[in-house]
Amino acid sequence: MPPAAAWPDLLPAVADECRAVLLEGAGRDWSRRAGDLDWTCRQTLDHLALGLVGYAGLLIARPRDRYITLFASLDSRAPVPACLEGVGIAASLLAATVRDTAADVRAWHPWGHSDAAGFAAMGITELSVHTHDIARGLGLSWTPPGGASAAVLARLFPDAPSGHDPSATLLWCTGRIPLPGLPRRTAWRWHGGAAQDPAAAAPGG
Repeated sequence: MPPAAAWPDLLPAVADECRAVLLEGAGRDWSRRAGDLDWTCRQTLDHLALGLVGYAGLLIARPRDRYITLFASLDSRAPVPACLEGVGIAASLLAATVRDTAADVRAWHPWGHSDAAGFAAMGITELSVHTHDIARGLGLSWTPPGGASAAVLARLFPDAPSGHDPSATLLWCTGRIPLPGLPRRTAWRWHGGAAQDPAAAAPGG
């Protein structure tokens, strides 16, 4: 797992890689389903931007038992390249918030009250798996970056199986693909609680 200081740099780096591959498919049909999701590729991009800004908002507002009341969305009339710019902005907002949040701060999330590093890892997970979903829908071949995947597995998926490629393991943990000897998961969640908190060890679904 990277040190706390590294998460704010890792997050925008992953966002840049995700945006680059999706830009390759900017001229394709974004009304197609994103992988096996019920959303279209365009709707999944909206979800991604909303989630990244939402994680930043949770760290700022620090509610105890609810989601924040701010919902970010991409301009429905904007072309895909401009929407990808919006995703980059959302990732930068989360990275800056993570950088400025003290290590002892905790904020609500339905999968465990988390610290800044946890929210950074959640953001990287969202970027990685939904870029994979959209790329599949657009007919592009892409896998999440290995180093970032390994960091996320260490932070959010401590029970992940060992001995496999970290990118493939992250996709398995999030129900996207099977692994050798392991069928595709039909239910999953990450362990969001901060590493030193008892909630971090709670079993996932």
